Amino acid sequence: MELSKVIESRRSIRAYKAGAEVERAAVEEIIAAALEAPSWKNSETGRYYIAISPEKLEEVKNALPAFNQNNVKNAPVLIVTAFERSVAGFDGSGNAVNEAGDKWGAYDLGLQNENLLLKASELGLDTLIMGIRDTELLRKAFNIPPSQEIMSVIALGYRDKEPVRPVRKGVDEVAVFG
Repeated sequence: MELSKVIESRRSIRAYKAGAEVERAAVEEIIAAALEAPSWKNSETGRYYIAISPEKLEEVKNALPAFNQNNVKNAPVLIVTAFERSVAGFDGSGNAVNEAGDKWGAYDLGLQNENLLLKASELGLDTLIMGIRDTELLRKAFNIPPSQEIMSVIALGYRDKEPVRPVRKGVDEVAVFG
């Protein structure tokens, strides 16, 4: 699929087809695409924890608020995204190189996650990024070390219904040319 079509057709999906499984190979291909994103000094601090078994899916769903548990009740894959703290945006001695500090790790993970979303869309899969979550339950579910900042949970599966395309701001509303 052409990139502009992938960008225009990708949507946040809040209803997934029951019983529509996603092959592990597709998930691996999607994560590999995420890793192609640029990162601070090629530090690649993004980490992905994939819930694909029924037991692990239930654990991750339990770390979500009720409305998101409902949104992803039939999603066959849930991906917890995190980044290694104090690497991107820091020098070799562990000092932040500017005021952004660990925000560079979040920025880099955002770039990786965009690649993940676009690759999923190219493969005919749908996603939903969820930022409201219980980090301690997620840490426990995957034994995620405290050195990692948990950012989101991304649902992956096949949409159950067509969403309405939201209105987007125009370039003239967000860009300043000088």
